[in-house]
Amino acid sequence: MAESFTTTNRFFDNKNYPRGFSRHGDFTIKEAQLLERYGFAFNELDLGKREPATDEEHQFVAVCRGEREPASEAERVWHKYVTRIKRPKRFHTLSGGKPQMEGADDYTESDD
Repeated sequence: MAESFTTTNRFFDNKNYPRGFSRHGDFTIKEAQLLERYGFAFNELDLGKREPATDEEHQFVAVCRGEREPASEAERVWHKYVTRIKRPKRFHTLSGGKPQMEGADDYTESDD
């Protein structure tokens, strides 16, 4: 991975992980370090902003497109990150009841 995923930029996700990847608890220390070190390159490859230069990067892009399962550590950690940020947030209540949707009382069906 020394030649692959080269970048000078660190990767941060202040929206989903405002305290950093390692402090949130979703990733191990090693996974957090991989995301911070190579995440910028992972993101650019995933979004198509950067063309893959090595075989490892070509395989990574294939995983991002869903053409193959993640096999390398880089592919697994990026897949884990992407699935974590796309999942719906869980809603917990103290009473144990089901959460109510905002504006649910305002909704009425019309008999047209």
